[in-house]
Amino acid sequence: MDKAAATRSTIARRRRRAALLLPALLAVGSPLPAQGVDPGELKEAMAVRVSGDGIRVDGRLDDPAWRQAVFFSDFRQRDPEYGAQPSDRTEVAFLYDDAAIYVGARMHSSEPDRIPVSLTRHDGFGRAEHLTVAFDPFLDRRTAFSFTVTSGNGRRDFIYTADSDDYRSRDYTWNPVWEGKAVRDSLGWTLEMRIPLSQLRFPSQPVHVWGLNVQRGMPQRNEDVFWIAIPRDVPGYVSRFGTLHGIAGIPTSRRMELLPYAAGNARFSGSPVPGNPFDEGRVTGQSIGADLKMGLGANLTLDATFNPDFGQVDADPAEVNLSAFESFFPERRPFFTAGSELLSGGGTRYFNSRRVGAPPRGSASADFVDRPGSSRILGAAKLTGRIGPGWQLGLFSGITERTYARTYDSIPDALGSVEIEPVAAYGAGRLQRQFGASGSTLGFTLATMRRLFTAESPLADRFSRQALSGGTDWSLRFRGGDYTVNGRAGFSYVGGTEAAILRLQEAPARYFQRPDADYVEVDPARTSLVGFSAGISASKNSGMWLWGASLDTDSPGFETNDTGRLENGDDIGLSANATRRQTTPSALFRRSRVNLSGRLGWNYGGVRRDAQLRLSTSANFHNYWDANLNVQVNPRTMSDNLTRGGPLMQTGWRFRTDGNVSTSSSSPTTLRLSGVYEAGEFGAWNMELGVRVSANPLPTLSLSLDPGYQRRVSARQYVGRFSGGSDLTYGSRYVFAKIERSQLAVRIRGNYIFSPTLSIEGYAEPFSASGRFFEFGELEQAGSRFLRTYGEATGTTITAEDRRYRVTDTDSPGSFTFGNPDFNSLSFRSNLVLRWEWNPGSTLFLVWQQNRSDFCRAGSVAECPNGSLPGSLATVASFADPFRVAGDNFVAVKVTYWISVR
Repeated sequence: MDKAAATRSTIARRRRRAALLLPALLAVGSPLPAQGVDPGELKEAMAVRVSGDGIRVDGRLDDPAWRQAVFFSDFRQRDPEYGAQPSDRTEVAFLYDDAAIYVGARMHSSEPDRIPVSLTRHDGFGRAEHLTVAFDPFLDRRTAFSFTVTSGNGRRDFIYTADSDDYRSRDYTWNPVWEGKAVRDSLGWTLEMRIPLSQLRFPSQPVHVWGLNVQRGMPQRNEDVFWIAIPRDVPGYVSRFGTLHGIAGIPTSRRMELLPYAAGNARFSGSPVPGNPFDEGRVTGQSIGADLKMGLGANLTLDATFNPDFGQVDADPAEVNLSAFESFFPERRPFFTAGSELLSGGGTRYFNSRRVGAPPRGSASADFVDRPGSSRILGAAKLTGRIGPGWQLGLFSGITERTYARTYDSIPDALGSVEIEPVAAYGAGRLQRQFGASGSTLGFTLATMRRLFTAESPLADRFSRQALSGGTDWSLRFRGGDYTVNGRAGFSYVGGTEAAILRLQEAPARYFQRPDADYVEVDPARTSLVGFSAGISASKNSGMWLWGASLDTDSPGFETNDTGRLENGDDIGLSANATRRQTTPSALFRRSRVNLSGRLGWNYGGVRRDAQLRLSTSANFHNYWDANLNVQVNPRTMSDNLTRGGPLMQTGWRFRTDGNVSTSSSSPTTLRLSGVYEAGEFGAWNMELGVRVSANPLPTLSLSLDPGYQRRVSARQYVGRFSGGSDLTYGSRYVFAKIERSQLAVRIRGNYIFSPTLSIEGYAEPFSASGRFFEFGELEQAGSRFLRTYGEATGTTITAEDRRYRVTDTDSPGSFTFGNPDFNSLSFRSNLVLRWEWNPGSTLFLVWQQNRSDFCRAGSVAECPNGSLPGSLATVASFADPFRVAGDNFVAVKVTYWISVR
């Protein structure tokens, strides 16, 4: 008997043993070998050891080593008809040696000329057939490493970080170095992959059993086939994998990778300002740094970065934020996104990596000021991996340098500098334990920050000196994840000078100074702030009917914004939802879902400040179009932040409906239409329209156009607080207005792929927004939703004079003024990146960015740069307005070189 036949015989014996042992295992209640796996899916595949010099990765499967391989082809459809036989046969096999694991596959096609071959850059998406192989080397039934090769010779790699029933829930920030090639022929197409063992984590043991699943996507047929086809009405994905046997005797890799870089850049000002020594038309710079990746044993990886550069990363989208709260944007910097799942979890954002290297927040005043856009990161390191059976570890440490703004005063002709951000050290860690047959978890998280102020620094009274927060969280899974009970409990501590802690007490997250709040108070002598956060939830996750309920709270003193993310503390929230879903085709839909959810929220004073009821529906039609329709009602509640530190104010009721419809994602051209309509008390309304068009006019070219328009009237926009109010509002005037806002933006993306390793990507976003304030008035009395509208209320007048408003009130003798707050905001942001992977893992970036922006307020200027009046509505003609504004051009070149040390 030859080696291949012997291997097939071994697989057959194992399957017979599984069939015989299954009744006995069920009888004694022991967990199945594959936790949560349908007994009908106890599949095994076999990897065969070969010599290390017999495979050339060219996609052709013509190397003699493949004759030893054990190919399997027992795939089934998940879409469009669950469990049906695939339209075309797929054969897959695995080989390995001491350095790598090899994947070979033959994708048969009855119509090989119709196979789509859209080409994308690494990790890009396009319209092409693809084969994805997912490994779970620790057999923990929770995480998996996945590799994809497309019929157009594109490659993707990602990690499944949780056992989610949405198999598309993936982390694409993981970027291993591996090879993959595909070749088309008269039978369909074939592929080969070579995945170095140094790029995987696996336990140190003589014999291995890995979790395994394989998926083939055929967009031209809207068909997805899987080796393990998991039903749509059960939870989990990785927990239901089959197994890969035969891997034995592979050495533990002492992997080390170094990625040094060198970069140079130049910034050209579109309109130098006369007399500004920091704006002379051109500014150049250069930098060097490096990233390090090193394996510590088989299961831990150290990632470090020194003086990192992220010049090739897209800028955040444009916005106008008129609220009191901070805007949060997603992390895009590669060092921080990679492995981020091991530093998050538990539902509380103790650590937000955007805090590290954020824009400096200190102030500087002079005739001309040159402020750095971010605090430079001197170095950062992460340690991630496993420290024993079931235990996962993630540690982070980073430090940013002291940042100065350069200043210049024409009188007395003096250059200077002002510290705007101190040295700051950040740390975060998470330890997680997986246990039980269903993959329950218990986690512990800690985040810390320390700022190092100089003796004379004025920033010590502006920022906290140290912060510490953390807690525990758990997810108890029952019956393979059919039911879950999740919980969390944590704390926060912030310390600093009396002035710094006073700022936190009066910050929008808590507003302790509220005059009608009898359960919190401002203590000017405090030098620390302590709080807690907790929550518990339960859910049913399988079957036709799903449900969930949760209770969560943040105490008034809870504060994590030095290291994490918190918008509003002082909260007690109760929510519940019920869902009915259809997972098998019916006469109308392929799939559908109806969800009813509600939420109530209070602060610690017992004031109900949140109430919402929402009905959400979604459907996938037989032509593979998708549609969503949602209806939401918000009744009147009390707000403890509308007056921004003043008394309570009642909000008006609000009704909202939104929906979208999109064509089949497998078509060469896709269209998505979306809309929002809102109506509220006191004439408030909102209308939003959006369109997204994506097209692949060529296999190497992808384009997308995403315009959106919004026009709204808000009935209660905060203007300011002024003295002279009545006793009903505690002696202050809280002035509000209606505001008519408009916003027009379009995001344009284009990618041209010369080859899988050479691409050019473009992004552009013209943006125009406006706000016109009218019907000014002051809060009638604490707790009311009504205003004393100036000019209508008895004894009041309001007049416009020299770009300001003057208000007189006979009830409070005297007058007060404030600037006209009407505004227009214009911006154009663009990014063009040539990306060439000139050697595996080594990349050359050529970057060109153009940024134009202007914010004009009627209280400061009579006319905006585009010739319009502040507050004028954005129209289609507004698309050209940003180009009338002076801007900067940024050009950079960056080269990285990947060095692997075994």
